[in-house]
Amino acid sequence: MELYYSFSALIVLSAIFAYLNARFLKLPASIGVMVIALIVSVGLIATDSIFPRTFIRITTLIASVDLTEILMGAMLNFLLFAGAIHIHLEDLREQRAPVMIFSTVSVVISTFVIGFLMYNLLNFAGMPIPMIQCLVFGALISPTDPIAVLGILKQAGVPKSLETKIAGESLFNDGMAVVVFILMLALARGEEVNTSFGGITSLLVKEALGGIVLGLVLGFIGSQMIYRVDGYNVHVLITLAIVMGGHLAAQAMHMSGPLAMVAAGLVVGNYGKNLGGVSEMERDYIDKFWELIDEILNAILFLIIGFELLLIPDLKQYGFIGIAAIAVVLFARFISIYIPVRIIPFRTRFGKKSITILVWGGLRGGVSIALALSIDQDLNKDLLLAITYFVVLFSIIVQGLTVGKLTAKMSETAEVAD
Repeated sequence: MELYYSFSALIVLSAIFAYLNARFLKLPASIGVMVIALIVSVGLIATDSIFPRTFIRITTLIASVDLTEILMGAMLNFLLFAGAIHIHLEDLREQRAPVMIFSTVSVVISTFVIGFLMYNLLNFAGMPIPMIQCLVFGALISPTDPIAVLGILKQAGVPKSLETKIAGESLFNDGMAVVVFILMLALARGEEVNTSFGGITSLLVKEALGGIVLGLVLGFIGSQMIYRVDGYNVHVLITLAIVMGGHLAAQAMHMSGPLAMVAAGLVVGNYGKNLGGVSEMERDYIDKFWELIDEILNAILFLIIGFELLLIPDLKQYGFIGIAAIAVVLFARFISIYIPVRIIPFRTRFGKKSITILVWGGLRGGVSIALALSIDQDLNKDLLLAITYFVVLFSIIVQGLTVGKLTAKMSETAEVAD
């Protein structure tokens, strides 16, 4: 019953904040909800002594939400399936080489660049921590967030080819990111880890490739079930079963649930919905249902991100290092994109403007915060969480609100290269 009350409160707050945004701020829905939640959080902190009971109630509500479990264990699967079901496989196939490289090699490059720079920066700021903990931060902040990217880029007016590169990267970089994060966190904990090439490859194959294969199988089975029956209600139930059952299967087999959902969503969206027995109306109902799920869960997630401010102790003392970390993450993003496009002979050319948009459009979001929350307390969790929060807020609010304007401005001066 307590879970029901918590969920009800989050839905009510999300609805109120979404209304206020649509009525007054008129920002993109997810960003608007988060900005209002941030404003309320700051207000609650400022008036804590005047309205202590309100502050305690909101803080207790947010503290009761295990963001790591809810996001990584449930919401992410729904949101990734909802995003993948609307991506055209032909567009993704045309950009397969950049997507593959950016979601693997670029994640590793970014992890080590961030880790090295943050280690030196923290020493300079008088907050020294071990290099391995800096690499943990590098691993959790390097992957672009599929929820933030898919939710914001579709409204930003980014050219189709670049949108596919950024969105595809964000959908598929989960496999590499999780493997790198697991390895770095285990090393930081002092656990014995097989860091040989064979050991890392085995973990990556089981986690990432296994998840993709599982998703392809689930997507094909679900598509055949959709084809053999009539009725949009049954079709929607089948897609729900793919996501929820797929998550349980991935957990049981220790595979990547998010990657399974991406693969399943691509199959259902490009194969299952287009089979001869599925009518236009039924396809439309499936699309509308998953668009609604996407909007609702995004509103709740960004609401929680805004209210997470209440749970980070002494955030102000990390102001300098948090702002510096923003510059470090952007620099690492640039390096992780620039090196591959200059070394690897991609079929399409990447100009300066394309690289700039790829760097600025690589948004960080709830996934990074969820991973930071999973760090042990004795591994400088408060410091790493605070830094992560600064980067995520800047990424969503500043980058998210300006990537469309940046693209438009560059398109006015010269055509952005595909």
